[in-house]
Amino acid sequence: MPLKRIYSFGGGKAEGNKDMKEVLGGKGAGLAEMSNIGIPVPPGFTITTEVCTAYYTSGKKMPKGLDREIAAAMSTSRRAASPNT
Repeated sequence: MPLKRIYSFGGGKAEGNKDMKEVLGGKGAGLAEMSNIGIPVPPGFTITTEVCTAYYTSGKKMPKGLDREIAAAMSTSRRAASPNT
């Protein structure tokens, strides 16, 4: 499993790009690229394809610690979506 399991996007920047389809999947790479080129994309995050594969391989069990990473990513997305609160 890679060290980075969640990639954020939105607000004109992203941690990923269009060349990361194997890591982010087609939709994740597309959202990252749209954000990078300035298309208004609501803040969000993508969980890597490797995490998805591990989830299904393990009988639909979330990898250890992923729940905390998702909660942190959701909190970051909420703050980015509502900067004045």
